[in-house]
Amino acid sequence: MNDTVDKLVIFLAKRDGIDKLVKTFQYVSKLAHWHLEATNPELAKRAKNWEVASGLSRKAFRSGRFLTGFNALRRNPGSTPALRFLAVLANAGEMVYFFFDHFLWVSRIGVLDAKFARRMSFISAFGESFGYVFFIVSDFILIREGIKAQRKLVLMKDNKKGSEDEEEEENPEMDVEVVKEKLKNIRVDRVMRLMAVAANVADLIIALADIEPNPFCCHAVSLGISGLVSAWAGWYRNWPS
Repeated sequence: MNDTVDKLVIFLAKRDGIDKLVKTFQYVSKLAHWHLEATNPELAKRAKNWEVASGLSRKAFRSGRFLTGFNALRRNPGSTPALRFLAVLANAGEMVYFFFDHFLWVSRIGVLDAKFARRMSFISAFGESFGYVFFIVSDFILIREGIKAQRKLVLMKDNKKGSEDEEEEENPEMDVEVVKEKLKNIRVDRVMRLMAVAANVADLIIALADIEPNPFCCHAVSLGISGLVSAWAGWYRNWPS
């Protein structure tokens, strides 16, 4: 059985794993910069440099990431027409986000003219927020379906407990242990989807700060907390079991 160090190595070997670690650095440093700006400008400047470097590093790690959404649509677009439709919209938004994020990255490091950065940032953030809305809707639909399936299985388990041995032999697929395992899987899936919703809502707040700047979304605390919620939800979802 893998111990914590083994799991950490596996986690950091994944692109999503290292992204969540660096995202944690990025938003911790953002909060540190906000906290130190008035009292210790020198440390605040260092925190800001860490934040900027982390953000640029994450953009480099995401090279080619737009293909993930394309592949998801090819391989597993959804089990129903409604979910497939939502998957197309969600992944299309995500692909726009990651594709234009490449141009934003090279603009910010000086390969392209810096004047493109603002435009690329808006397009990327718009695609990101568009996709997140439909990912959130999809997750809530699947959570609702999971709750319905869970209720049916609970009734099945209760009925099974009161059944006779002869009936159990006639219906082996209704075994109580099998039902318990299915219930466990539904609960695990629900937790993972709730983590995904939390991450997507947090990232949506960050994206809105680029699309439509406002005092709430653009405040360093709002951005910092949202970034950490997203990062830590990602840690939970990607941590090896």
